[in-house]
Formats: sequence, C-alpha cells, structure tokens
Amino acid sequence: MTMREQAVWWLLGLIILIILLVLLSNVLLPFVLAAGIAYFTDPLADRLERRGLSRVLATVIVTAVAFIVATIALIILIPLLINQIQLAIDAAPELFNAAREFVETRVAPLFDQDGALGAALTKGLNQAQSQIKDISVGVLQGAWSVSLAGFQVVALMVVTPVVAFYLLLDWDNMIARIDDMLPRQHRDEIRWLAGEVDRVLAGFVRGQVTVCLILGGFYALALTLIQLPFGLLVGFFAGLISFIPFVGSIFGGALSVGIALFYFWNDPVWVVATAAIFAAGQAVEGNFLTPKLVGGSVGLHPVWLMFALSAFGALFGFTGLLIAVPAAAVIGVFLRFSIGKYKQGALYRGQRGDSGP
Repeated sequence: MTMREQAVWWLLGLIILIILLVLLSNVLLPFVLAAGIAYFTDPLADRLERRGLSRVLATVIVTAVAFIVATIALIILIPLLINQIQLAIDAAPELFNAAREFVETRVAPLFDQDGALGAALTKGLNQAQSQIKDISVGVLQGAWSVSLAGFQVVALMVVTPVVAFYLLLDWDNMIARIDDMLPRQHRDEIRWLAGEVDRVLAGFVRGQVTVCLILGGFYALALTLIQLPFGLLVGFFAGLISFIPFVGSIFGGALSVGIALFYFWNDPVWVVATAAIFAAGQAVEGNFLTPKLVGGSVGLHPVWLMFALSAFGALFGFTGLLIAVPAAAVIGVFLRFSIGKYKQGALYRGQRGDSGP
C-alpha cells in the first residue's frame, strides 16, 4: 500500500469517527467523563500495583477514594453554590438599581456636565432592569426543566462511575491490545506520538485542573472572608475558567471589583482588598502554580484554547466543552508532528534540480 493510499484510509477513518461523534454526542457524556476519570487515575492504580496490590484491589481502592472525595465535595459545595445562585437571581433588581444610582451620581458628572452621558447610561440600565424579571423567570424555568430531567442526571451519576471502574480495571490491557494492532511500518512513530499526547495531557490537563481548583478555592475563600456578596460563586467561577490564561483573573476580578464598588463604595479599603485578591492570585499562578504544575513546554496558545472551546462546544454541546482542552492539546501534538514532517519533505525543501529562485 502506497503512502497516498494509507493517507486516504486514515483520512476516511477520521471523517467517519467525527461523524459518529457528532451523531452520538447526546449519549457520549457519561462515557467521556468515565474515560477521563480512568485516564487521570490510572497512574495511581499503577503505583498501588507496584506496591504489591492486585489490579482489582488497586482499582477498588482508587474508586472508593474518588467516590468519597467527590461525595464530600458535593455535599459541602453544591448547597452553598445553589444558595449563592438563588441570592444572585433575587438580588439582580437591587444590583441594577445600585448601578443606575452609581452612574447617575458618580460616573456621569465626571464626564458630562450636561447629563447627556448619564441619561444614555441610565436609559440602558432602565431597559435592562425592565427585562431582569423575565430573565430571572427564564432562569428558574430552565432550572425546573433541568430538574425534570432528573432521571438522566441519576443515570449519569450511576453510569459514569461504573464505566470508569471497568475502564480503569482494564486500562493496561486495552493499551496493550491497541499497541498490538498498530501497523508495524509506523509503530515507532505512533508510539512516539502517543507518548507526546500523554506528556501533553499529563502536563497541561492534569496540571491545569489542579491550578483551577487551587485558584477557585483561594478566590472563593478570600472573597467570602471579606464578605463580598456572591464571593463564593464568583470565586469558584473565576477559578474554573482559569484554564484560559488571564481570562479567569480578569473576568473574575472585574466582576468582583464591580460588585465591591456597589457595596463598599463608602469603604474603599475593601474595594482595594478585592482587587488585591485577584492580583495576588494572578501572581501566584504565573510565578509558582503554572510553572510548577503545568510547565512551559506544552505549547498551547490562549487563542487556540478559546477557538477549541468555541468549535467543540458548537459541534458537541456540553460534552464538547469538556473535551475541548484535551482535544486541543492532542491536535496541537499532531500539528507539530505534521509540520515537522512537512519540513523534512520535498514540498518544503524542493526537489534537486529545481530552477526556482
């Protein structure tokens, strides 16, 4: 089989795989989550095996620990976050009133003595306020619709750990079977690519998840300690989106400082403290967490990450958002490999005897 024929077959297989993923996107979520859990916990199971435990016992221990930790986290965090969301919905009209008062009394006079700017800003806020009740009702109706899908949620919570357990139990055997089916002519290159993919995923996804959790916990705890309204919700959200560099700190910082201006205008020390929390978080992330836990050799550009989130979200919905970051890392490995091959080929170097300039 020629190289062109092999390329055609590989491309055809990739197209069929993408079509199947799009068609089955509605049922992929528990299996994607289970595969991610198995992948992330496999090194721990391997370590327990090296200490003399059987694979079955190692899998049971890892699964039990993960289940206990997840249960404790859900019991503690979910009620708090739901309460914060409900408070945010209830307080939305009050926030708009505060924003309108802030614009009319403090912002507009600084820029426009005639009040034209203030009138325009106030009009916009009034229109937004007139819609806030409809938005709140829509959010509550959406939450009710989600609650009606309780069976699917229960199924997700049951299917995911079961599938993750069996994948973790058989992970090494599956890798061995896949390795045995590799085409012998390209086995070394495929193994090298697989090693690069694993290195990138281990260096970026595992490390970045840890960074996001640390930042989310820090922001939530610090904002709660200074008694910023909705500080727990804003802090966790800012931490969770920190896998896109600077976005989490900038968005979370802007939102938190905006809330602090409304509530702590007469006590600017707390406004400064709010800004200082995100400045400190960004400093710790850039100088310690990311270099230590993620490393600088992954090569994922922030623009590429944002594009991957948009593209995979459009193709696969919520499941796409979950796989966007690891998929971007994997695609980046293949692109760098392809560019390396291109630079070694005749198209880049030119054939001997060419009369070009």
